[in-house]
Amino acid sequence: MIIRKAFLALASILLLATASLGNTAEITLRAHHFLPATSTVHTVLVEPWAKKVEAESKGRIKIELYPSMQLGGKPPQLFNQVRDGVVDIVWTLPGYTAGRFPIIEVFELPFVSGSAKATTLAMQTFAAQYLQDEFKAIHPILFHAHAPGTFHMKGQSIQTLEDLKKLKIRAPTRVTNNLLTSLGATAIGMPVPAVPQALSKGVIDGALLPYEVTRSLRVHELTDSHTAIAGSRGIYTAAFLFAMNKTRYESLPDDLKKIIDDNSGSKIAEAIGAAWDKAEEPGLEAARALEHTFFEIRDEELDRWKAATQPVINAWVKDMDKKGYPGQAILDTARQLVERHSTPK
Repeated sequence: MIIRKAFLALASILLLATASLGNTAEITLRAHHFLPATSTVHTVLVEPWAKKVEAESKGRIKIELYPSMQLGGKPPQLFNQVRDGVVDIVWTLPGYTAGRFPIIEVFELPFVSGSAKATTLAMQTFAAQYLQDEFKAIHPILFHAHAPGTFHMKGQSIQTLEDLKKLKIRAPTRVTNNLLTSLGATAIGMPVPAVPQALSKGVIDGALLPYEVTRSLRVHELTDSHTAIAGSRGIYTAAFLFAMNKTRYESLPDDLKKIIDDNSGSKIAEAIGAAWDKAEEPGLEAARALEHTFFEIRDEELDRWKAATQPVINAWVKDMDKKGYPGQAILDTARQLVERHSTPK
């Protein structure tokens, strides 16, 4: 009887162990990015995407999420982390490594980008034509962009070109640094997680940001004035990259690879772009609730800004030509694609 009980107990343990193994994911992927778990990128893109992939794989894929650089390193290192297999998936800004990815910079040039939706849709077609080689070291899941950026200022207001003179303003990328310099400001380059501390310590007078990121970083509590750009084209956007380690992707079974493909590129671009546009609203409302002041650059004043920033565009085209790329053709294509996706159907 004792032996029988012991056998039954052992059988029960083995049955539970077998069941447990049956529920274990075949593939575990680690996704890493630099913004908080409350940010738009986490709540709108990375987390829902991970859950959808897990569900469609019926649990064969498990995706662990690590926001706020929890796996170590700094935001500019994320591309190398996914390239080298330190992590499996990242969301990052290619522009955090200045000059390394020059072609995708075209969408960050002054007055090229439109809404987040239009620009993100444009980037999918553009990527197939121009970005294959630039990002061959990784497997892109999605290229996308935020809505046109706004000046968020502390103790200063921007209503004319002259108001920018000598102001220290945060910029995310090389192109935006050049843009601010052309307007007469002092550009201070830094990843967005550093903005709150820089504002609170007076390192910067303000920052170029979309509203969607201001709440998660509490930027609205550190600023009091906001200046937007009128019209259908933004003064700047940032190009984002959601990507997977290439070897890891290629090692997946075909059916699991298809699940990643079905949740990539043009199949998710419209929804993600629209969500980024909508995410502007809470940040704007948070600033309004604090009774901040709001300005808009338009009409003749806007013409002055466009004239002042045209040399940035000219210099980029010339630099691309020197690198052996068709600079003007790349610029024309980006503009045409944004226009196509900005036009109501």
